[in-house]
Amino acid sequence: MDKGYDRIAVVTGANSGIGKATAVALAEQGFDVGITFHTDRNSADEVAELVRESGREAAVRQHDLTDPERAARVVDELAEELGLGVLINNAGTGSAEPLLDMDYQRWRSVLAVDLDGAFLCAQRAARRMIDSGRGGRIINVTSVHEELPRVGAGPYCAAKGGLRMLSRVLALELAEYGITVNTVAPGEIATAMTGQEDRLPQIGSRPGYPIARAGDAREVAAALAFLAGPAASYITGTTLFVDGGLGLMGPQAGGALGTGDWRHG
Repeated sequence: MDKGYDRIAVVTGANSGIGKATAVALAEQGFDVGITFHTDRNSADEVAELVRESGREAAVRQHDLTDPERAARVVDELAEELGLGVLINNAGTGSAEPLLDMDYQRWRSVLAVDLDGAFLCAQRAARRMIDSGRGGRIINVTSVHEELPRVGAGPYCAAKGGLRMLSRVLALELAEYGITVNTVAPGEIATAMTGQEDRLPQIGSRPGYPIARAGDAREVAAALAFLAGPAASYITGTTLFVDGGLGLMGPQAGGALGTGDWRHG
């Protein structure tokens, strides 16, 4: 059973999209929230204000995961200010170029943000949760590409697949301390990362998906908030896909394609 972990969450990349929706959802469920951002301080402050409007405390820190060791210290800073019971590693980046055209620095930059940064933040959070003796939650936001490949997204897919396995090892190692570790794998979500910021998903706009639209950030946030809450105390080492059934279409779509255009993204 739960050890009564602190209802205080750090959400990385919480100034927009899934991170913003998650910070608000957690605040509505009674969590204080530490918010990190990369470059846009104003949007992070706006999210902090939304958290405070729910009657909860908020703190904001800049967080540049291209330098993951330095960025991970922000987890400690927020924990010192607010406390820490939940870490949601949401911040990430992507790529859109074939592997044969990619230089090593570009490869490493994506891995640093999407995998190295998540590892170091989780490590610092877990140490604090163990020291508290009250357990906690670590939730890593991956993607359907933790399992399914995409042309032009080699380092992103490698990082997200690695993050899934990292999460599973952490789940084994941290269970005795009352800490659960899971991943949430979104499909296409209407956020800035997919060029759809502030745009509601249009029903019927994705005829190749079982649910024929992109997802809404709040739908992913609901899954994250569930795993962060007490009802998820017996769930660890697993992935919750929030993809409208997109992952089911791999074999089906492959058989339906009439050209090889997919080879070029």
